[in-house]
Amino acid sequence: MTRPVGLRERKKLATRAALADAALRLCVEHGVDGVTVEQVARAAGVSLRTFFNYFSSKEEAVVAGDVATAEAFVRAFAQRPPEEPVLEALRRALGEVLPDRVDRTKLEQLRVLRRTPALLPHLMAAFHAQEKALAVAIARRVGVDPDADLYPLMCAAAVMATLRVVVAWWLDAGDRRPPTGLIDIMVDRLDAGFAR
Repeated sequence: MTRPVGLRERKKLATRAALADAALRLCVEHGVDGVTVEQVARAAGVSLRTFFNYFSSKEEAVVAGDVATAEAFVRAFAQRPPEEPVLEALRRALGEVLPDRVDRTKLEQLRVLRRTPALLPHLMAAFHAQEKALAVAIARRVGVDPDADLYPLMCAAAVMATLRVVVAWWLDAGDRRPPTGLIDIMVDRLDAGFAR
C-alpha cells in the first residue's frame, strides 16, 4: 500500500514536471543546442537555482518524461497482485502506464529524444537504473536473490530492451494501433523464452 503524497511533495513533483515539460518543448522547437538552462527555468517560471535543485543539466531535464514513464512502469509492476505470473504482471503494468504516456500528440517529442546524440547517454543511464529496479521487483515476485539468480536480471533487461524497440518501431512505422496492442504482441513474443 502506498502512502498518500503530501502537499509539499506534490508541489515538488509539479515543479519537476514543469521544468521537464519546458525543456522538452523548447528543445523540440529550437534543438537541444539552441536552448539554455536559463531559458528552461524562465519558461517554467522558476529560478536558475531551482532548476539545479531538480536537474544537473538540460539534457537530464529533457529525458525526465521518459524516466518518469519507466519509474511508473516499475512501480505499477511491483504493485500487481503477487499471484500473477511475471509476464502477465508486466503486461498489465505496461497496459496501465504506457497508453497515457506514449501517444500521437507526443510523437515529435519522442522522435527528438531518439535522434539527438547528446541525449542518448542520459536516456541509457535512466533506463539502466530502471532495469535494475525492475530486476529487484521481479526477484521479489519470484522469491529469489537478484544477486544470486540470473532470471530477474535477464528478464528485466529483455523487457526494457524490447519495450524500447517496440516504442521506436511504433514511432518510425507510424503504426495506427494503440500501444496496448503492441504490448500484447511484445509480451506474447517474450513469453516463449521468459515464462516462469
